[in-house]
Amino acid sequence: MEPITISDADLSEGTSDEELLVHAWRAEQLLRMGLSSSLAVTFAGLVDWHEIAALIERGCPPALALEIAR
Repeated sequence: MEPITISDADLSEGTSDEELLVHAWRAEQLLRMGLSSSLAVTFAGLVDWHEIAALIERGCPPALALEIAR
């Protein structure tokens, strides 16, 4: 599994190192659930990954779980 990276374009002034690490960790969780890297990075800070995980555990495909959670 490839690590999640955040490009310079994704960085904004005022974002702490801790916030970046949390975002990368959330993206990694979404990636492990089966979402593509681009979706994982895009939605890591916008959705509750616990909700997506619960939907996937009940048999929902990852992309549909993301759509429901959005």
